[in-house]
Amino acid sequence: MSSISSNRPGGGIKWHWPSIHPEGRKFVLIAAIVTLCFFLLGWPIVPWLMLGVTAWVAAFFRDPVRITPVGADYIVAPADGLITQIAEVPPPPEIAGADGLGAAPMLRVSIFMSVFDVHINRTPIAGTLRKIVYIPGKFVNADLDKASEENERQHFVVERADGLRVGFTQIAGLVARRILPFVSMGQEVSTGQRIGLIRFGSRVDVYLPAGTTPQVLLGQRTLAGETVVARIGTSAVIDGIGQ
Repeated sequence: MSSISSNRPGGGIKWHWPSIHPEGRKFVLIAAIVTLCFFLLGWPIVPWLMLGVTAWVAAFFRDPVRITPVGADYIVAPADGLITQIAEVPPPPEIAGADGLGAAPMLRVSIFMSVFDVHINRTPIAGTLRKIVYIPGKFVNADLDKASEENERQHFVVERADGLRVGFTQIAGLVARRILPFVSMGQEVSTGQRIGLIRFGSRVDVYLPAGTTPQVLLGQRTLAGETVVARIGTSAVIDGIGQ
C-alpha cells in the first residue's frame, strides 16, 4: 500500500524494523532450524556462528519502505549500492534497435550491490514494461566491466506515455545464483515499484536517454527508489568531494 509523503511542516516518522520479503522467509526459516539443531546437539561454537548467519540472511532479504520523489522527469536508482562506473556504451544488443533503446551509444550508470545491501530492485521510471529479456551466463565478479556482457542477467525496457524509454539490467555476481522477477512484460509500473531481486551480491546498470547526464557521482551510494540518478533532459555535469 502506497502512502504520500511531503517536506511540508507537520507530523513525524518513527523508525521501525524493515520487513523480510516473502521470497527470503524460507531461507531464514531454514537457517533458523539448522541453528536450533546445533543448539540442541550442544555444540560449543557452531550454533552461535549459525545464529549470525541466520541474522545475516534475514538482513539480506530485508525489504524497507522507500519514499520515492515524485517528478515527471526523475530517473531514480533501481538498486541500493555503490556507483562504480559511469560510461558511454552501446545499448545491450538484446534491448537495442527500434523497438528498444535504439543503436546510439548511451550513458550507463552501474550500481554495485554488496552482500550487505538491500537486494530488492525497483523501476527507475513509470511506464509500460516493453521488454524483459533473461540471458543465462557466467558468474564473474559483478564489479568487472565484462559482467555486463558475460554474466547471467535480465534486461528491462520501460516506456513512458510520451514514448521515451529507459533501460536497466539486473546482473548476477560472483555469489549470486538467481535473478527473480516480480513483474511481466506489458505491465504498467510506477516509479520506484519493486520489480525483482538478485541473490546474493550483484549489480544493476541503468541506461540514460539522450541528452541526460547522471546527477550522481562515482563512489556515491544510492538507495533504490529514492536516490535521483538523473533528470531526463538535464545535461549539467556535477562534481563532488570525497571526505
